Amino acid sequence: MKQLLQNLRTGEGTVAEVPVPIVQPGRVLVRTAASLISAGTERALAELGQKGLLGKARERPELIGKVWQNVKRDGIVAALEGVRDKLDQSHAVGYSAAGIVIETAPDVTDFRAGDRVACAGTDYASHAEVISVPRNLCVRLPEQVSFAEGAFGTVGAIALQGVRLAAPTLGEAIVVIGLGLVGQLTVQLLRANGCRVFGIDIDEARIQLARESGAEAGCVPAEAHEQVLAWSRGRGADACIIAAATASNEPVELAGEVSRLKGRVVAVGLVGMNVPRNVYYQRELELKVSLSYGPGRHDPAYEERGQDYPLAYVRWTEGRNLEAFLDLVATGRIDLKPLVTHRFSIDEAPRAYQLISGSSNEKYLAVVLTYDIEREVRRRISNAGVVKQVGLGAGRVGIGLVGAGGYAQKILLPNFKAAGAEFCAIASASGVSARDVGTKYGFARFLSDAQSVIDDAEANLIVIATRHGSHAELAALALAQGKHVFVEKPLALNDAELDRVLAAASNSQGMLLVGFNRRFSPHAFRAQEIFAGRQSPLSLVYRVNAGRIPADHWTQDQSEGGGRIVGEVCHFIDLMQFVTGAAPTNVFAEAVGAGQGSVTPEDSVLITVQFADGSNGVIAYLSEGDASLAKERIEIFGAGKVFVIEDFRGATLYAGGRAQKEKLRRQDKGQAELTRAACAAVAAGQAAPITLMDLEATTRATFRIRDSLRTGQPKLVKSEK
Repeated sequence: MKQLLQNLRTGEGTVAEVPVPIVQPGRVLVRTAASLISAGTERALAELGQKGLLGKARERPELIGKVWQNVKRDGIVAALEGVRDKLDQSHAVGYSAAGIVIETAPDVTDFRAGDRVACAGTDYASHAEVISVPRNLCVRLPEQVSFAEGAFGTVGAIALQGVRLAAPTLGEAIVVIGLGLVGQLTVQLLRANGCRVFGIDIDEARIQLARESGAEAGCVPAEAHEQVLAWSRGRGADACIIAAATASNEPVELAGEVSRLKGRVVAVGLVGMNVPRNVYYQRELELKVSLSYGPGRHDPAYEERGQDYPLAYVRWTEGRNLEAFLDLVATGRIDLKPLVTHRFSIDEAPRAYQLISGSSNEKYLAVVLTYDIEREVRRRISNAGVVKQVGLGAGRVGIGLVGAGGYAQKILLPNFKAAGAEFCAIASASGVSARDVGTKYGFARFLSDAQSVIDDAEANLIVIATRHGSHAELAALALAQGKHVFVEKPLALNDAELDRVLAAASNSQGMLLVGFNRRFSPHAFRAQEIFAGRQSPLSLVYRVNAGRIPADHWTQDQSEGGGRIVGEVCHFIDLMQFVTGAAPTNVFAEAVGAGQGSVTPEDSVLITVQFADGSNGVIAYLSEGDASLAKERIEIFGAGKVFVIEDFRGATLYAGGRAQKEKLRRQDKGQAELTRAACAAVAAGQAAPITLMDLEATTRATFRIRDSLRTGQPKLVKSEK
């Protein structure tokens, strides 16, 4: 399908062929008929892209700290390479569209194929022929409303939410500062609400348009103080809605100057917020910042997981604002036709970007993209830059990748490439990252769904790097076809999933590999060597400076991410199992500060683990420390020796009354060796480098740790049953 993508390095917009997205749980698949370019947001992104690295850094100072942390951890060359890779990624643009539903997820019952809908949301309602939209960001389009008008829904909801926050009453005098698209819609909404409206803008043509749309009067900012005072009968504005988009502080200052005593100011546009205290204090003004299209914005539970707010308690959400705006359009109280200055087909979208970037010096307001809804779209895109492969012969490894997130891009693919693997097929949820990553690494095919990757005849090693909730199901499907499978941890989220994937592995000609990489680090091999032949148990102390993850992050969701124990502590259990050479038998866990503030039970945990050979391990998994402390430290005691691993960068052996330091050139957690071993095993038809018994023991141990946290009791890792 065709989709408008923006390059973050240059800011340029291009139309590319990407795989059609698949319908995901809680979503509807929509064939787009029209979408609206957000001139302010998309122009700002284009302008940011045209700036150099220093200019981008000045615009996004919050990212400097993250880059600096990467420099300290990985070195300046690797950190800069990471920045360049990020900038080379394509960015899906657009957040307001309308079209026809072509498919719904099984758990979506309030929409059906054929429904005319308006859609909202960044990363959802993009400029693409087919979009995948969460149910709460999709509403039915009234019969009287065209697709082009429906494409205004999101921008209209933004304007409507600003009006709601201003709380206008019949007959009040309201000033709108900034008469771009959102400002023009705000004028019409206020007029429909029975208010007197005054518009302010630097463009005389936009002031005139606002007058034609219902504003009683208007002027340029320099004349505003005097004219608003006269227009408001000497009282000042009851409320000011700032719909301008500028880094300048002038709109906020102007709003204070033209407001009456105890007036209200609502900032809708992205403007400077250095509030002049004196005027706001002396007039006791109320200042509010509008949250985009309304309650639910930036809430993953509402936007991604479809959990609506009860209407009795939250009357106006994102979705209900969208509905209300379209109802006003349907009844004729909002007239969108005068606002549309340009229409382009999706093929002409780069011209639209030239328009909003200012390179054509042509005035514009609302820019609509249109689509041919009858055109056939493809779920499978061939990479023209890759010569077609003809099957995989003996000793060759062909990768089929499902999921193209950060870990796959930064760690898995470079290491598989270094190990000599060939890249056959790639699929990602959106299709955009499949195209980007697939092009960079030379994948032969970009696909839209996991099953197509599993079915790919030239892929004999299926690499699963999706969100955790799909790991077990996808692994079982691939194993059932006799494919080799590499699953980025965790293997499963519960016992039932684990049982299913283990049964599939036991009955498959393919091998099952899991990304438990730390046992493949040089320090893990060294520890095994140091304590080889011991006659007594080991004692292991593993301290992890884990860092805080927000409670609403997907990894914390039990159905999607499985939580931090299953998702990360599995690494530490597996390393202990490798060093001791024994399976974990019993676990006990206690949360630190559970139920206090924003700390979730799995954020900070003290865990004890007993192993079959009598060894004991303690894991202190702590999230409340400082990021400047190295993440992992492992101390191993036994046989009269102590071996200490410092974040897989260096180690010290204490033996015979001496301390012997060992240092690596750079941090090595074993990822490269794991992928090399995986490829070697696949190519040679050898056994998997980690046994199924070890995979099961590690994974079940994480489940029992979670059970222990819940019950406060020790747990057997594997019951007698």
